[in-house]
Amino acid sequence: MPHTNLEGELTATGLRIALIVARFNDYLTFHMRDAAINTFARMGGKADDEASLTVAYVPGSFELPVTALNLAKTGKYDAIICLGCVIRGETDHYDHVVEQTAKGIKDVGVITGLPCIFGVLTCDTLEQAISRAGSKMGNAGRSAMMTGIEMANLMKKVK
Repeated sequence: MPHTNLEGELTATGLRIALIVARFNDYLTFHMRDAAINTFARMGGKADDEASLTVAYVPGSFELPVTALNLAKTGKYDAIICLGCVIRGETDHYDHVVEQTAKGIKDVGVITGLPCIFGVLTCDTLEQAISRAGSKMGNAGRSAMMTGIEMANLMKKVK
């Protein structure tokens, strides 16, 4: 039975990506940022060309969605990648930040039709966050960039 397959390639050549990085827990998020930028370059993107890769910084993960929305509205980007890190504390503040950040990032993608990638670590402990930011379990920044590249290429095919 004939059918059409739509799949995004893992090549960043010609893509325009916005990378938004939360400064809160920057010892982790900056490590994720560096891995994301390296991945963009390794996949053929021009990491040193500001028309190809824009990096924006926000105070914390809660500010990622509004920044993503405003960047998406410019029409300059093929995908937006949001990197942050929220570590559970002794209050329910964690739950509110994680829930609203995840919902906000999802909403940007749904509202604009632009891939908006959730690269926010949501961890119970610092050790878990360190592991997911590059020590034992890969690097969430690299994974988020690969997802953004694949989705940007898929959306070009869909359109």
